[in-house]
Order: sequence, then structure tokens, then C-alpha cells
Amino acid sequence: MTESMIDREDAIRNLAIGDIFHAHAPNGASLVCLVTSLSESRICARRIPTQEDLEFDRRTGVEIGPIRSRIDSVAPLPEDIYQIFVAMDRKNAEICRDVRLGIRLEDVPERSKLNGDERRALLFLHSHYASNRLQQSDGAGPPEHADTQDDDVSRILVHFLISKN
Repeated sequence: MTESMIDREDAIRNLAIGDIFHAHAPNGASLVCLVTSLSESRICARRIPTQEDLEFDRRTGVEIGPIRSRIDSVAPLPEDIYQIFVAMDRKNAEICRDVRLGIRLEDVPERSKLNGDERRALLFLHSHYASNRLQQSDGAGPPEHADTQDDDVSRILVHFLISKN
């Protein structure tokens, strides 16, 4: 086992409930996730933008299921950015609950829009997680993505139905 593999495994294993991490799907989608529970072998997390529940292998950081997204950064966020994402998670949970109850987003359009702090936090993510990527489990280094920074930023923002411009 290489030193970088140990570092990756330790970093993933050290995630705690309430931590936020980043993963990439095979199609390049950006997953900003909040850890909701842990077991010896699994990390249960919720995607903040979509409120989708996911499970990851706690040793490899690979999603359990058909998509096979991979955790690529567990770097802690600055406290102000972290708090913005926690508030976004609550806001998105309320919006999803209301949609399940039959309330249409068109009836409360302001609630589903991002405020300035939320935009700032989302734009911060790209450079933060890109500069703090974990080694791949095969020791080959951080995952390489052919996408540009603008592509990654746009992919993050599209989950919130806004354009980068």
C-alpha cells in the first residue's frame, strides 16, 4: 500500500457527521455532499443542491450504487462558507418538502433563488476543492478532468438553475 493511498483512505475515514465533501460523477457532475451518518464501512451523505441521499464506501470513497461517483476532496471549508452551505442544505430541504406537499416553485420564486452569499460560496468551491484533491486509490494522483474551470463552475451552478453570467 502506498503512502498516498493511506493518506486518501485516512482522509475519507476521518470524515465526520456534518462534514461537507466533494465528489465527481463519471459524467463529470459535481456533487457537494453533507455527511449525515457513518458506519464502519459506509458514509451516508446528502447532496446539498438536490437533497439526494447517497452512500459511499468508507475505505475507497466510491459511491455504492450504479453511478459510482468518487470522493475527490474532503478539505474543510472556511467557517463562513461552511455555514452558508449548511443554511443552503436547510433551505433546499424545505423547498423539497414543499414540492412534495404540492407547493409549486413558481408560487414562491424568490425562495428558490440564490442570494449573494450562496453564489459566493458556490463559486468558492471550484478553486478550493480543485486545489485540495485527494490522490486516487491507484496512486496515480488527483483525478484529471478535461473540463475547464468555467465548465466546472457552470456544472455546479446549473444545479441551482442559474447561469454563471
